[in-house]
Amino acid sequence: MGMKGKVALGAVVGIVVIGVVSANADGNGNGADGTGNTADKGSSTSAAQQPGTKKDSGGKAEASEKKKAAFEGDGEFRVGSDIKPGTYRTAGNSDGMCYWERAKDASGEMDSILANDNVTGTSYVTVKATDKLFKSTGCKDWEAVAAGGSKRSSATGMDGDGGMFAVGPDVAPGTYRSTGNADASCYWERTKDADHGIDSIIANNNVTGTAVVTISAKDAYFKTSGCGDWKKTG
Repeated sequence: MGMKGKVALGAVVGIVVIGVVSANADGNGNGADGTGNTADKGSSTSAAQQPGTKKDSGGKAEASEKKKAAFEGDGEFRVGSDIKPGTYRTAGNSDGMCYWERAKDASGEMDSILANDNVTGTSYVTVKATDKLFKSTGCKDWEAVAAGGSKRSSATGMDGDGGMFAVGPDVAPGTYRSTGNADASCYWERTKDADHGIDSIIANNNVTGTAVVTISAKDAYFKTSGCGDWKKTG
């Protein structure tokens, strides 16, 4: 089954994909980048948690509380009149069937897309006052994220296909290790915000085998897709 929405934006730095999975991706998560070429997996699939996150028996962050929705997971929303600018979160999405899009106008053309993603799990997105339209298809309802987040998390593990974790509220800073990754299908990304632009990315990689990454307390989010579960080592 094809994913919903338009072809997602993407770019390549070296062998590492910076961007998101094509909305017309195949079953392996491969799709077209911004030039129409096939891109490696570099998705922003997510499963981050909000304040109130609980941990499983292994200390891994997992979803718990459900907040009141700010707007529904299906629809096209005018920024400023239908929804306010700010950071929003959707959780509990499966199989990459949640598609969202920030747009600079309502033309529906590719050039109008500012950022977009196909999501498994959770996604955080910052909608700016300069955005004109926010589109959401097949997603769970969106809830507003309070400015400043919450107290720091003690979670010491992450679901390797969990997606987008807020550093502090969802997962503690530190060095994490993921093992058993095959065929460069493990993608991770450290970001400074939830804008989902190329400038948002601090560092990223596609990994075969064992992956090791240090998440800084200054990072805003950590994205992980197709990886083995992450465990804190330091």
